[in-house]
Amino acid sequence: MSDLQLFAVTPFGSQLLAWPAGATSVHEVFDNLALGVYSALRTFDHDKFLHLDYHLDRTEQSMRLLGWTYRLDRATFCLALHQACVAYPLPDARVRFDVLAEPAISLGSDSRVLIALAPFTPVPDVYYEQGVRVQLAPHLQRENPLVKTARFVLTRRPYPLGHPEAYEHLLVDAEGNILEGSSSNFYAVRAGCLYTAGAGVLEGITRKVVLQLAAEMGLPVTLAAVNAAGISQLDEAFISSSSRGLVPVVAISGQTVGRGRPGPITQRLGAAYQAYVQTHIRLALAAAPIKDP
Repeated sequence: MSDLQLFAVTPFGSQLLAWPAGATSVHEVFDNLALGVYSALRTFDHDKFLHLDYHLDRTEQSMRLLGWTYRLDRATFCLALHQACVAYPLPDARVRFDVLAEPAISLGSDSRVLIALAPFTPVPDVYYEQGVRVQLAPHLQRENPLVKTARFVLTRRPYPLGHPEAYEHLLVDAEGNILEGSSSNFYAVRAGCLYTAGAGVLEGITRKVVLQLAAEMGLPVTLAAVNAAGISQLDEAFISSSSRGLVPVVAISGQTVGRGRPGPITQRLGAAYQAYVQTHIRLALAAAPIKDP
């Protein structure tokens, strides 16, 4: 069985489809389809997820904001995702699910809901231990930050991830305020206070957990973006995403953040997040609505 798998969600569960020729990642699978909204995440312990229900909430919100009348059948989707992940041959998977604007006829399916699975590659430990370097991308913008559209995956493609000098690219507004990453949320620490943009950014699932953990730790939080002109005044910075957790940032466009190494607040939040994951991961079926008897 291949470790690159594509499924259509049907009323009876998951239907295996042929992986499109030439596609080498879960994102390239959708290049020639009628793009709609999507979510990307990872499995834990082979077939479990962290807050899959939040991902589905955000997907449905994106559909409403686009004015769609199409409705996602959560129970059917959760069953299909569970079936696909249980049968997946590797320990964990990188998952992308899409609700398309039109059925995937070119793939031999009349379904508008697809699930793609690929091998999950963990973030190297050295990135958590030593931090990463990121770059500002002032020309990269989301049309509507509250809508997680699949078309943005194409928009950000000229800004590849994972390079030594550009592990991630950060979006900024016209005033130079750092909003978020191309595939992550961004945070900064200054004088013991955590800063992250409160508007104009995607409502990240991991971001929601980070803000909860910060409140539980008694860490002051300001929902405001920091300006790129003040990078030298930051004590710490990090990014977060569903597949990576919290990754320390030690340099932004060549400017060192703090002392150039992960700071204590980033490390505390990162450890708290890892502990949170272990106690909150659930099977996909747990995100299905409970039917009345």
